Amino acid sequence: MRRVSASATDRVSASKPAGMTKAIKRKQQRKPTTSKSATHRMDDNMSACAIQALITQSERSPFEKRVWTALCQIPRGSVTTYGLLSAHLGSSPRAVGNALRRNPFAPQVPCHRVVATGMALGGFRGDWARHGVESMAQQDKRSLLKGEGVKFDDGGKVLGTPWAGWAKIS
Repeated sequence: MRRVSASATDRVSASKPAGMTKAIKRKQQRKPTTSKSATHRMDDNMSACAIQALITQSERSPFEKRVWTALCQIPRGSVTTYGLLSAHLGSSPRAVGNALRRNPFAPQVPCHRVVATGMALGGFRGDWARHGVESMAQQDKRSLLKGEGVKFDDGGKVLGTPWAGWAKIS
């Protein structure tokens, strides 16, 4: 095994452009993750105003923007259902699900906090369980929710009452 001298390591680090290290760190912070500490980091790094600005400036449909704005009101550690969210928006649960599937701002815009009406996990990133087996995407959804303190029963359903405390959206 060959050893690299400290001076050689310093020369390699020094050869990187000044902004490259910062750019790499920013990119790493934006990667979707299921770890609790990383979710906290993303919440800390991106204010609600910054997230709302991203939603507003996106070239998405007005309905999708309304759905994503409503998602941002769901508190960390809480879940709502497709049915409750669609009733709040005056639309169908399927339309809400389609908007969630197209959410480009996850997990900062928390589509993982929406579950099926019976408190089963439901879909995630357009993926649903097949033949009773959870998909990798659903396992990611479960991990994100657990990282926020959401509890599950032995059958895999979310425990507690779904949240429905939205402010009015224009």
